[in-house]
Amino acid sequence: MQQFLWVLGVAAWALIMLAGFALLFPPLFGATLVGVTAVAFIHYYAVACRALLPANADGVSPVTPTDGVYRHYLVSQVWRDWQALAGTVGPRVYQSADQAVRRLTSLMVSGWWGFFLFPIWAALCGGIVLAAVPLALLGVALTLLYGVVALVGLTGWLVCVALLAGVERLFMASGRILQTCPHPSCYRRIRLPVYACPRCGRRHHRLVPSTAGAFRHVCECGTRLPTTVPLGRYRLTAYCPHCSGRLPDRIGRVRVEPVPFIGGPAAGKTTFMFLAIRALHARTREIDGALAFVEQRHQHAYASAVAEFARGGQLAKTGPELPLATMLDVELPGRRPRILYLFDPAGELFTGAAQVESLRYLDHSEALVFVLDPFALPEVRRTMTDGERAVPVATSDEDPSDTLQRVLNDLRSRPDKGRQRRVAVVVTKADLLARTSIGRDLYTDPRAWLDSLGLGNTLRTLDQLAEEVRVFPSGLNTPPSHLAALVGWVTGLPLAGRGSPAPAPPPDLAAVPPVLPMRDPWRPKGRGPGLVPVGHQAGRWAILAGLSLLTLSGVLAGLRYLPI
Repeated sequence: MQQFLWVLGVAAWALIMLAGFALLFPPLFGATLVGVTAVAFIHYYAVACRALLPANADGVSPVTPTDGVYRHYLVSQVWRDWQALAGTVGPRVYQSADQAVRRLTSLMVSGWWGFFLFPIWAALCGGIVLAAVPLALLGVALTLLYGVVALVGLTGWLVCVALLAGVERLFMASGRILQTCPHPSCYRRIRLPVYACPRCGRRHHRLVPSTAGAFRHVCECGTRLPTTVPLGRYRLTAYCPHCSGRLPDRIGRVRVEPVPFIGGPAAGKTTFMFLAIRALHARTREIDGALAFVEQRHQHAYASAVAEFARGGQLAKTGPELPLATMLDVELPGRRPRILYLFDPAGELFTGAAQVESLRYLDHSEALVFVLDPFALPEVRRTMTDGERAVPVATSDEDPSDTLQRVLNDLRSRPDKGRQRRVAVVVTKADLLARTSIGRDLYTDPRAWLDSLGLGNTLRTLDQLAEEVRVFPSGLNTPPSHLAALVGWVTGLPLAGRGSPAPAPPPDLAAVPPVLPMRDPWRPKGRGPGLVPVGHQAGRWAILAGLSLLTLSGVLAGLRYLPI
């Protein structure tokens, strides 16, 4: 009898198990599988909204700058977002599932009743465990979504980078844009200046289309900075990457034209330079152009020189240190503007080969101004009478031919052997020379006059060096129009033309503000440092939009296959 009861109990238990697995297991297992998957996905979507919707830089996936600039979203941050979401949701789902399985096991199969609740426990726990399969597939789909967005975005970004780089190279080549440093002991050619953020002052060394952005870089302070000159990069304050000296406004947008003044001590280089600046300013005003000093110190030096000319005095001797270029920003109507670097070193720097080698700005020049003191020529000294020698004039003790030869020897070390487009030989102190018997024929034919004094070989050497050589007499009484024509020819500035009819007498350049802004400074725009850049926000919203479409597609597909 007892054995019969055991057999009957086992049979009853087997029937209950069979009924449980046949009737209860399938719906419970399916409902658990779908429910767990849906809950996990909803949790993922909620975390994604919390991470991708806000504009704050901190949160689930913090956005931080690298080397003072935010990298493009699709380069690295998109995968940081994916990793942050997966790292937040994955452990949370696993922990919840593990706790659910443990709790169900404890409640349903830890006692005698487990023999009867086993189908229900198996359905619930099996659904929870096997939900890992659709969740894994969902993770693959989400990863593909990130990959598609990154691939499409990066393809467009690469096209923009290549296009912008090509446009800038074409702009630089067509305008023959030269960028050099005007500061002493540097004078180096500059491929790309260092640009300062107008809001926080941070200096950016690689402000070009790159992984930090094609059209704009975003500074760590949130300011958006243009990446190319055509986009406005020249409106930022620029610095030399080699010596950190400040560069003139519009560097990179207009050509820098180095104009070295060559001559021995007391040759009259400084006097001629200021006379040329005054003539250039007068002519630019006549043709409705503009001229401005870049450095205030040079404006002050010019003002002092003009005042000294008015008093009939002589300018102070130039110091022995290497020169900072006198920088002039010249704007002409309908023509490409120029930035002139006028280098006026002390004559002592031309008295030895080692000193000449320190003048590295000669490496970039396409034009030279050879300032020749006629009173330093031996032939002139021999022919002057005692009365003519009594005329007070500062005279160079350096033979001009020796000075020029040292410079030519240095120029020949260049890869192009020192080739020049234009060389101007300026015979200074012409107003005083005209009072002597030997100087009376200077204005008739300046080149023939120098040839008669034994400088014919020197001039022929210059003819081999340059495409064109001109000899020009200059003195305090030289008409400004003649000086302006010479400066325009040397620098390549198109100063010819009729100009304004009956222009009013131009004021001295000393009356012009010290630093006349020749470009509109870049105005800081962008989000604050506590907010993600606009590009990051757009990329995150694109990811979230794709995630929403994926969710909607899944819901619609589920409704389609539900039994009606």
